[in-house]
Amino acid sequence: QVQLVESGGGLVQAGASLRLTCAFSGGSFSGYAMAWFRQAPGKEREFVASISVSGANTFYADSVKGRFTISRDNNNAAAYLQMNSLKPEDTAVYYCAGGFTVYDGGYSSPNWYRNWGQGTQVTVSS
Repeated sequence: QVQLVESGGGLVQAGASLRLTCAFSGGSFSGYAMAWFRQAPGKEREFVASISVSGANTFYADSVKGRFTISRDNNNAAAYLQMNSLKPEDTAVYYCAGGFTVYDGGYSSPNWYRNWGQGTQVTVSS
């Protein structure tokens, strides 16, 4: 059974950086497209970034483009989200998601992903 475990969240000041890690187990990581979503209080879950199975294709929400970088390590079965120049509006619970695919594409709809982590809180103070 596939399990995803996020780590790396915390409380930081605006302008700081954080790196989130998603540890994958229970399946063949190299066959899973991965993504990060976030959900702020009172808001719907929103897409942040996705990465294809090979890592060659990445996609970002406009709100994080140029500040966040998604990556993956297929040898260590982990995905990462490097977050720079954090803003208070980035405050949310961040979720890692994975979905098995034979294609090397990225997917922004949460409905596409079958596997989810429990989330990690990121709080950015002004």
